[in-house]
Amino acid sequence: MPICTIRVLCAAACGVPPLRLVARRTDEPESAETGFESWSRLLRMYSFLRDGEFVQVTVEDHGRVTGFVSRFGDSESDRGVFLDHFFKSGKLDANQLAFTTDTVHGVSFEFQGTVERGDGKSRSDEAYYVLKGTLVESTTDEAKKTSSRSREVALKSFPQDMAPPRE
Repeated sequence: MPICTIRVLCAAACGVPPLRLVARRTDEPESAETGFESWSRLLRMYSFLRDGEFVQVTVEDHGRVTGFVSRFGDSESDRGVFLDHFFKSGKLDANQLAFTTDTVHGVSFEFQGTVERGDGKSRSDEAYYVLKGTLVESTTDEAKKTSSRSREVALKSFPQDMAPPRE
C-alpha cells in the first residue's frame, strides 16, 4: 500500500481532518514538511514579548488549539512574577492561527495570524517556525476601564532541544 494511502487511513481513524494531509509520490524521499505529523512538530514553544517569556501551543483534534502565554507581571503587586494566561479559545485552520487567553491580573491577549517557516535551517535552530500576526493586549484597571493595545509580532519557535519534554 502506498505511504500516502496509509497516512490517509491512519488520519481518518484518528479523526485528523484531511486538510492537514499532503499527498506525495511514494518514490519521493520522506520530507519533514509533508504529512499531518509535521503539525505536531510545528506548534510548540515560541518566544513572547520579552526575554524569558514564551507561548506554549498544542494542536488538538480538528484544529482545536490549547496552550498558554507565560509572562512576567507588570504591576506593583506582580512585577517579576511569572503569570500563566491559559488559552480560553484557539483554532488552527491550514496555517491560520488564532487564540484568546483568560484574563490574569487584569490582562488578556488575543492573537490572529499565520504559522510560517522562519530563518532557522533545522528544527534545532531558533525561528525554524514563526507565528506572525497581530497581538492585542487588553488591560482592565481597578475602575473596570478596559484599554487595548495592538501590535504586529513575529514569535520565533524555540530550538527543538529547548522545548519541554513530551509526557
